[in-house]
Amino acid sequence: MFTIVEKRRWYYLFSSLIIIPGILIMLYSAATTGRLFRLSIDFEGGSIYELRFTEAGADESGLRAVFTEFGDDNPLIQQLGESSQNRWSVRTGYHNEAETRQIQERLEILAPLDRDALRVENVSALIGQEVTQAAFVAVLVAATIVTGFIILAFRQVPDAFRYGVCAILAMLHDVLIVSAVMSLMGLLFGWEVDALFLTAVLMIVGFSVQDTIVLFDRIRENIPKFLGEPYETIVNRSILETIHRSLTTQINVFFVIIAIMLFGGESIKQFVFILFAGLLTGSYSSIFIAVPLLVSWEKGEIPFVNRRHDLQTAEV
Repeated sequence: MFTIVEKRRWYYLFSSLIIIPGILIMLYSAATTGRLFRLSIDFEGGSIYELRFTEAGADESGLRAVFTEFGDDNPLIQQLGESSQNRWSVRTGYHNEAETRQIQERLEILAPLDRDALRVENVSALIGQEVTQAAFVAVLVAATIVTGFIILAFRQVPDAFRYGVCAILAMLHDVLIVSAVMSLMGLLFGWEVDALFLTAVLMIVGFSVQDTIVLFDRIRENIPKFLGEPYETIVNRSILETIHRSLTTQINVFFVIIAIMLFGGESIKQFVFILFAGLLTGSYSSIFIAVPLLVSWEKGEIPFVNRRHDLQTAEV
């Protein structure tokens, strides 16, 4: 029988070689920008102005002067497309409706604005804080529910708590990798964490946990069927019995995501890319992290959590 779990130390090493540099990238981002990620106004609060002028005349210095008049010492100004298109994006502190109207009137002095192409988005700092808190609570609640469900569903299996813990560890593995990817893309391309990123993370968590539960459920079924076999053998058998189903589902999903990434709109490409990266690492972690962790725990290879196993070994 082809063995998968016996090479578990290599899987742990491979994941470490991804996660540790990822954490260093996030720390570097925190040291240079003050945050682990670049946050959009969904979390940070502020205003975004997407402008298109019908005539030439507006430039970065002119735009900066306008927004400085309204208390923005360092607005983030970016030209969109070619210079002949006269398109600009400006991110500033929060402005209320009255200030927004005044800013638009002041911009009209630089050059006429295309009202059809004008887009202004305002999010107060209070709303941004509420979104941040909701995101944290959502992930925490999801982890709690997953652990409770697995413990309840696997209550007839010895050490059911281990299954819940290993599923959560695999989930954290995926979240760390996705977070590192987002932090890196923020440093390289200015990507910002927004509500769509949170949606992608929750989808990744759901996909990863669902795939892990399928594998755990087969282990639960095989334990009474193959009494007397080593636990490692039962786990390996369970992986081989379900891996074709998992891979088929994942490949179908990947094809759809790749098609959306190639032919979808520009506004969702960031979301789709993060989703693709997360589903990829979720597929890996279910087979090569969550299940091998069960074997490592059973065999006493995890420090500080195997005291009972160590005592039993010593007695023998």
